[in-house]
Amino acid sequence: MSSLTQSEYKGEDLEVLVDLPNYYDWIVDTFRMWIEGHTIEIGGGIGTISKRIVENVERLDILEPSSHLADKFPQSLINNLKVSIFFETLEQRLPKMSKETYDTIVMVNVLEHIENDFSAVINLRRILKQRGHLLLFVPALEFLFSKIDVQHGHFRRYHLGSLTKMLEDVGFQILLKRYFDLAGVLPWWLINKVGKRTNFDPRMMKIYDRYFIPVTRFIEKRISPPFGKNIIIVAEKIPE
Repeated sequence: MSSLTQSEYKGEDLEVLVDLPNYYDWIVDTFRMWIEGHTIEIGGGIGTISKRIVENVERLDILEPSSHLADKFPQSLINNLKVSIFFETLEQRLPKMSKETYDTIVMVNVLEHIENDFSAVINLRRILKQRGHLLLFVPALEFLFSKIDVQHGHFRRYHLGSLTKMLEDVGFQILLKRYFDLAGVLPWWLINKVGKRTNFDPRMMKIYDRYFIPVTRFIEKRISPPFGKNIIIVAEKIPE
């Protein structure tokens, strides 16, 4: 795999995870104040995040490498005149992108699919406008890396310190950085690391979303967790 290609991905777990309204609302609401102007979502999947942010932006480009997901996109995005959908890899699309094109880049569960993530963030910085924002949501904690990560094309899970340093090294200022979903660490470790599952259980995910996410969100709004199943970061491009 070349350095900027998101792995081809059949999307079975996307179909499961799309029905997690509390989880995805939490992610997008955390990002909301930085979503504006000309925005691109990289790794749009089946529009789960895009449909939640489209009203905040002037224009929305959606980049998704798996063209077979086209018929799963909601009509509300397909028919929206300010939305453009590109079924290309990041590597294919980047040469067509001019410098300082976007106000906002959104990547939810994407960076871990890119083998050379350092090179990727350098190129993402290039297409951001001055003071533009890169919004990242990634899996966290290397000890949680399991067969399900491999199955879905993950090269790594992140730690907050090393991810922050990488972004700062290429010219970003960090506006928000925190672990996310502390309550999800133990179930992930038991089910996927110890239990070696390689697929998601829709019933269990829906139960977790309905009963656990609202409580976890309430707590983490008041207390920043020392670790979590994921990391959420907002990085601003520092003018050269």
